[in-house]
Amino acid sequence: MPEQDPENIPVIVGVGQVNDRPENPGDGLDPIHLMAEALRRADANAGGDLLAECDSLAVVAQLAWPQLNPVDGKLAEVLGIDPAHRMQTAMPNGDSPILLLNEAANRIGRGEAKICAVTGGEALRTAGQLAALKKRTDGAKPNALRDASHRVRKGYAQGYGLVVPTDVYPLYENAGRAAYGQSLSEGQAESGAIWAGMSEVAAQSEGAWIRKPVSADDVVTPSASNRPIAFPYTKLQVANSSVNQGAGFIVTSLAEARRRGIAEDRLVYVGYGAAAHESDSFLSRDRYDASPSLATSIERTMALNGVTTADLAHVELYSCFPCVPKMARRVLGLPLERPATVFGGLTFGGGPIGNYMSHAVAAMVEKLRGTRDKGLLFANGGYATHNHTILVSGAPTQAAFPQDFDYQAEADARRGDVPPLDKTYTGPATIESYTVHYDRTGTPSSGVIVARTPTGSRTLASVSGDDGDMIAFLTEGRGEPVGSGGMITRSGEGEALALWSRD
Repeated sequence: MPEQDPENIPVIVGVGQVNDRPENPGDGLDPIHLMAEALRRADANAGGDLLAECDSLAVVAQLAWPQLNPVDGKLAEVLGIDPAHRMQTAMPNGDSPILLLNEAANRIGRGEAKICAVTGGEALRTAGQLAALKKRTDGAKPNALRDASHRVRKGYAQGYGLVVPTDVYPLYENAGRAAYGQSLSEGQAESGAIWAGMSEVAAQSEGAWIRKPVSADDVVTPSASNRPIAFPYTKLQVANSSVNQGAGFIVTSLAEARRRGIAEDRLVYVGYGAAAHESDSFLSRDRYDASPSLATSIERTMALNGVTTADLAHVELYSCFPCVPKMARRVLGLPLERPATVFGGLTFGGGPIGNYMSHAVAAMVEKLRGTRDKGLLFANGGYATHNHTILVSGAPTQAAFPQDFDYQAEADARRGDVPPLDKTYTGPATIESYTVHYDRTGTPSSGVIVARTPTGSRTLASVSGDDGDMIAFLTEGRGEPVGSGGMITRSGEGEALALWSRD
């Protein structure tokens, strides 16, 4: 392979993170100022004076303060910079920082930029506190996630309570557990072990939001401080979005880093990445026990960079909910005892919506500096929809940029047939997956079943929170609900919910 021009070799030279914890919600930084502070810290971390000559500013869209979107122009103004290239992602998806890292590497590879800044920030803690001070006409507690404009639409899935990621990812968890041949207790034990390990990493991570280790049992056992959210997930098993956090990083060409006298042991090299996606409609997936796009993203990245799992000194497996790192570690063959994060995960490190992986990049860079180690960053976003993986290294890689990181065709080719959706079905069916939703007191409020009909169609059915026997069957682990049979009936007329009853 011919020697690469240092002008076209991308390296990460600076990283910055900020946690903002004001006692008074009105004193909190808004997302723009979180982003600005994170990039100032990244600039100082790189030695200073890079932002002033930044060619490219890329921003992860934020959710907490919709009145500020888009923020790329406002952020440039706050920073006093005028980059030729400015952009903001369309949505605050969890894969965004890795996508923007890969795109920054490509811009440098094409010679379009010498200094690229990537950042994101969320202030949902402050936004939530301020919203709580305002009375809502319906009396409900404000919820920035459920109240987001792209989630207030009413449709078939939403009518059954499948609205936000917390409602949907349990479908992957329960289907995956059954496919892995695990009992409920075994599946929960795996979740607890992964999450306890993440809490240990967070406890040692300066940028993490929660720095107190918890045990595996504490993670999965419901309690007054760890209420059930959506079966089988408790509060400690879901992303902690009520944070004020910002993070960013600066990518330059190797030549630019050398011109500025940045020491070689401060450079982290960017390797190849790969992206693939599932359908935006989570009811239009071929299965819920695995993700072809997730597997393609990880496997293709490993192959492009010529590495095996044994070659990776560190990994960051996206951890909005346990089902995601469970799927990822099975693709990698990663032993359960190996840490799945370098930052602390979205529960303990903090879950600033689409920008968590910027914190992971920052933590990974600190791990790799001055070594010849390799690290893998796997990101997921949406409703188990978007996947982007990339390799980074403390030593030069063989990656040549720009690269085409789109491996959608490969993911599509390995995907099975998507079952047709039957919204009006009645009759016998089997459970494909399910979850149970709980109110804030920990009482079951409703259940939802994704079912398959005898002809292979997919349909939804509801379970009343008052149906104690059915709720117990779904949640107590006395038998595996997935694959069991039942009957779908309808009450009322028109758009009335389909109701599930056991055989």
